[in-house]
Amino acid sequence: MRRSRAAVWGIGLGGAALTAACLLLAIAAGVSIGEMPIPMETIFGTLTNRLGLTTLRLPRIQEAIIWDYRLSRSLVAAVCGAGLALCGAILQALLRNPLAEPYVLGISAGASTGAVGIMLLGLGSGAVSLSAGAFAGALVAFAFVVFLSSGRQTADRTILAGVAASQLFNALTSYIVSTSANAEQARNVMFWLLGSFAGVRWPDLALSASVVTACFLVCIWHARALDAFTFGEDAARSLGIAVQRIRIVLLVITALMTATLVSMVGTIGFVGLVIPHAARFVVGHGHIRLLPTCALVGALFMVLADIVSRVAVAPQSLPVGVVTALVGVPFFSIILYRARRST
Repeated sequence: MRRSRAAVWGIGLGGAALTAACLLLAIAAGVSIGEMPIPMETIFGTLTNRLGLTTLRLPRIQEAIIWDYRLSRSLVAAVCGAGLALCGAILQALLRNPLAEPYVLGISAGASTGAVGIMLLGLGSGAVSLSAGAFAGALVAFAFVVFLSSGRQTADRTILAGVAASQLFNALTSYIVSTSANAEQARNVMFWLLGSFAGVRWPDLALSASVVTACFLVCIWHARALDAFTFGEDAARSLGIAVQRIRIVLLVITALMTATLVSMVGTIGFVGLVIPHAARFVVGHGHIRLLPTCALVGALFMVLADIVSRVAVAPQSLPVGVVTALVGVPFFSIILYRARRST
């Protein structure tokens, strides 16, 4: 047993190191690829110059593009992917539902409604106000899902409640845009709602990274409780888990991460659905290994999706949500098909 556990940990650590290396390469590629291709040596030189390690003479335009635009964009994409993947893993464990994730359960739609309401109705300004509106919308959406699925909760009932919540809050968002935005604002908001990293900068990275890191540490602290939740609430109580308190804490954590990320980059679906299943296939169901793996794989996936969104129809840019949906919808269909066969 010890050898088997050590082997699992060895595979997990080796896979994590490989994924982290691939993530660094993907971020470097994301900084290099664009309308103006930039060589890797210029990227490395810019980083060392900005960190005060060197004083290399570099093209000022390329240095500005790297530091002020592409590097922050790739890093925010990595943080966003990590956060959404963590949200999916937490919701799937708490609800014991393989289809649970913020997009499917309507949490992202509620966060979008809150953010758009702040953006267009003039109820606040700045990233903090936008995040607060998104957080409020996410909590309202999740409360709506819990209300609709109350009673005898099943996977199908919860998913149907999420679909209803998504439709409701998407309709509210469309109403706000239709009645409160001019043509240019409506175009920008609709593009943003499909997911875009075009406008993110270093302050967005600071806020998103701090929120996701803090929430990740809270989730790791509750990894044993998440393991217990996968066997049901009764099993969790028998192990001494404070079920109600921990559920509330983790659901608030999920809403906070979703709201923060949606307020910055819009609604990006299926990351929280696809990545946890892929991570479980590699490291198993233990959350002490699953959560870090989800964060790394989610970050890698999102950086690659952002690169594809920029080069697929160059010189135009696709919303990154389109790219994630093209991957996520087939995966979603496979899960539904397997669930149907097992019943």
